[in-house]
Amino acid sequence: MKISKVNREQNQEVMNQTLFQHIDQNTVVKMGFVQILPGERVPKEGLSMHDEDEYSFILQGSITTQSGDSPIMKVEHGTATFIPAKEKHWAINEGEEVCEIVYVLVEHK
Repeated sequence: MKISKVNREQNQEVMNQTLFQHIDQNTVVKMGFVQILPGERVPKEGLSMHDEDEYSFILQGSITTQSGDSPIMKVEHGTATFIPAKEKHWAINEGEEVCEIVYVLVEHK
């Protein structure tokens, strides 16, 4: 078993920390934790896209987000999301509390 502790850094707009990473001949799996402060948008401008499938779970707070052709929606704590690889997406914390998310990125080689 490996254990990784979240290091919360102060005065940082968006805190993103990789907790674990596993690489083998077929897949790359990364598990991480992100905090999005009230009023912050990810990315700051435009859209984000990556080669991995993204599985996320909202631990605290909420975000307004859009992925692909889906409508803009509010996602609150206790909710899991999935964004397929190469799908363009963005998120903004329009709430009054920090949004905390645990995510897993899975790349199939």
